[in-house]
Amino acid sequence: MDFIAGAIGGKEIKRCFLLEAGGLSTAVGYPLDTVKVRIQTEGHYNGIWHCIQETYRTERVLGFYKGVSASVFTVSLISSVSFGTYRNFLCNICKLRYGTADAKPSGLDVSLAGGAAGAVRVVLMTPSEVAKVRMQTQRNPHPSVTSSQPLSKPKYRGSLHCLKVIAKEEGFGGLYKGCSALLCRDCSSSAIYFLTYSSLCDWLTPAGKNKPGFLVVLLSGGSAGVLAWGLATPLDVLKSRMQVDESGQHKYKGLIHCARESIRQEGLKVLFKGLGLNCIRAFPVNMVVFVTYEAVLRFTDHFANKK
Repeated sequence: MDFIAGAIGGKEIKRCFLLEAGGLSTAVGYPLDTVKVRIQTEGHYNGIWHCIQETYRTERVLGFYKGVSASVFTVSLISSVSFGTYRNFLCNICKLRYGTADAKPSGLDVSLAGGAAGAVRVVLMTPSEVAKVRMQTQRNPHPSVTSSQPLSKPKYRGSLHCLKVIAKEEGFGGLYKGCSALLCRDCSSSAIYFLTYSSLCDWLTPAGKNKPGFLVVLLSGGSAGVLAWGLATPLDVLKSRMQVDESGQHKYKGLIHCARESIRQEGLKVLFKGLGLNCIRAFPVNMVVFVTYEAVLRFTDHFANKK
């Protein structure tokens, strides 16, 4: 708990609050996320463009933004805690191994700290992820499309109402559906994410400079996001399928059963649904995240040195 407590204290709290930029990047990339989730969980789309066309035809622009409000608010908090946890775990690992928090960490140190950050993310984000997926896959035809027919009342009226209904119908466990897939996805991808970023920054930063430049941060952050999400896509598919499994359906008994049934019915290619969308979205989003992260680190370090 010392690691987590440290993530929200002193200098770190300034870093955490300035990571609110993650909320903006989520809002911008949200339509692609909606398309990705629908492709991963529904089998009647011929591809990305077909899903976009069908969503717009039946639900207009709002169909791409279902559940966005909760996602924007939670991603800022979760990103802040994730980066704070990563930073504090890394400092403590360096203290234990090298005697000082300022020592240069090894690749293993970075990976361990990244994996820990991923685990903390899962505890906080699973309920909001379940609500997001349920909202994104709920069909609400736009009034202009069904003008001659009475509109059916949607099961979920919003993200908070969705969480309330899930807790009532499925119990507390319903809020953590897909947690096993999410834990595997985020621990491994977060370790790869931070390791890739750190390694690329070291490799691309000229000798004699102790801080990466703006372009190096952009390229390293975007590349880290693409690699992490590319490798995480199979578990992302399984996570989405487990979370969309509502009360009364019980299609999947767990992570292994979900993987086995999905592959049996649709072949190995099912595990790579949404791969292109994940990578396209990951590059710009993670460029913004790491540029913000580095800017805040430098600002707080400068401020601390002046004091």
